[in-house]
Amino acid sequence: MKYLAIFALFYVAACQSDETVTAYTQGATVFRLVSIDDTAFPASATIDLTKAGKISGRGPCNSYFADQSVPYPWFDAGPIASTRMACPALNLETIFFEALGAMTLAETAGRTLILSTDTGRKMVFQAP
Repeated sequence: MKYLAIFALFYVAACQSDETVTAYTQGATVFRLVSIDDTAFPASATIDLTKAGKISGRGPCNSYFADQSVPYPWFDAGPIASTRMACPALNLETIFFEALGAMTLAETAGRTLILSTDTGRKMVFQAP
């Protein structure tokens, strides 16, 4: 009986549906940053939503990862951990990580992901 209870707990945990933004991306899970606050982003940066409750990707210089477990349409990327390599675009990476860490809302529309704040900040990502 004890093993049946343990099995039941694992079964229920495994069956819980994903309520994060990952479940709402309509099959597109890796997005490239297009703009921050309506200004084109001049470097390469991505966000990967492959795993429920997690985000990862590449900034202009480094790989990063973070937990993201709040239910859609909310977004909370924090704290963000990254590798620590220097490159000429390190200032753009700082802008990217600061903006990503500030985002609180997510919206998906086809192959577009929009992250935003209630104060009007916005990041637009596009899937290939």
